[in-house]
Amino acid sequence: MGKLMVSVSGVRGVFGETVTPALALNFAEHFGILCNRKKIIVGRDSRTTGPAMFHAVVSGLLSVGCDVVDIGIVSTPTVLLAVEESDAAGGISITASHNSAEWNAMKFVDGNGMFLFPGKAKIFIDSLNDEIEYADWENIGILTTDNEATERHIDKILDISYLETEKIKKNNFKVVIDSVNGAGGLISPQLLSKLGCEVIELNCEPTGHFAHVPEPLNKNLKQLEEAVKLHKADIGFATDPDVDRLSIVDETGNCIGEEFSLLLAEDYILSKIKGDIVTNLSSSMASEDIARKYGVKVHRTKVGEINVGKTLMELKSPIGGEGNGGIICSEVHYTRDAPAGMAIILSYMAESGKKISELVGEIPHYYFAKNKIKVEPEKLDNIMDRVPKIFQDFKLDYTDGIKVIAEKYWIHIRKSGTEPIIRVYVESESAERSEELCKETINKLLN
Repeated sequence: MGKLMVSVSGVRGVFGETVTPALALNFAEHFGILCNRKKIIVGRDSRTTGPAMFHAVVSGLLSVGCDVVDIGIVSTPTVLLAVEESDAAGGISITASHNSAEWNAMKFVDGNGMFLFPGKAKIFIDSLNDEIEYADWENIGILTTDNEATERHIDKILDISYLETEKIKKNNFKVVIDSVNGAGGLISPQLLSKLGCEVIELNCEPTGHFAHVPEPLNKNLKQLEEAVKLHKADIGFATDPDVDRLSIVDETGNCIGEEFSLLLAEDYILSKIKGDIVTNLSSSMASEDIARKYGVKVHRTKVGEINVGKTLMELKSPIGGEGNGGIICSEVHYTRDAPAGMAIILSYMAESGKKISELVGEIPHYYFAKNKIKVEPEKLDNIMDRVPKIFQDFKLDYTDGIKVIAEKYWIHIRKSGTEPIIRVYVESESAERSEELCKETINKLLN
């Protein structure tokens, strides 16, 4: 049986093993109490276990006196924006993000439209064994439906002040979109159509039967690469099931790597609005190059959307995100948003008059190697404890896991917050060197 993963990112596991309707009910009851028994917005991705999770979550919330607004199958950023722009005290997104179809999860949203800050998340987790005081029959919650959340999200994206909407429309870009049968099929084609694009849909039916491994990594996007070449498209976009991560395939049918989604967004937005960049410790060194170009700074945080978003909000930065394809456009909200990223990239193309491959070519190139070690949960800490000894001759940053910093490369080693694995990220000036360092690191950790 897999391990139940509980963190500031929420709670997730394999449905029927560690994540069950009974567990969802308990978490929802306590979350409703944390939110002072006020209105809660609930949305979900397309997973087949979503309805079972949804009904358990709603039952828990109603039973403690929360009114619940069901916004249906939507992207996670749509849930966050819906909470931010409403009088709701919080929200729950029922999604396991990039995890495979047998997983499901709950992400908990505060009244500000962001995931729970670490301090409040700890209070919530510590409360899970508290006794529940249910509402009586006069104070039981009421369930209502809102079918307009996706439309409002699209409108917010189209209202970005620097978005060259008319120029995008004049280009009539041909775009292939792969939504991996997740929630993206209900927002991405609609947004692209409103931007005047000729849209070719791949895996856009939100069935929850994912057409390929759902994490939008290069190795999982062969179908999209072939479709871009077949249709002679200008660009291809891929999202994960809850639509907060964006990957790009250029017009030649080459997946450019998820790091470049954020880097392109940084380069374009900073040309419009000056301000510091916020990203995490595992994202590319190219952010520093882009920041120097515009005379601003890069602020590095722990890995995790909430860590980046919180700092972004505090600094009032115009752009931030994570190198896994997570673009945070502050004018929309302080959360990763793949549809907003699509609009920003298309605006960059339209204004520059350049192909996406040309824009990528102008970004300083470093080379990533990413791998992970799957181990039994009880062995995670033992492996991490070995890192300082193995790399005792290097500068070590303990902000999040351990980052090994050398002159022309870095290695970031950290436990995942969502799975029983240790992630190893490496970046250097050549692909060969990065792969070599990554393999060497994993061998040292396991031997």
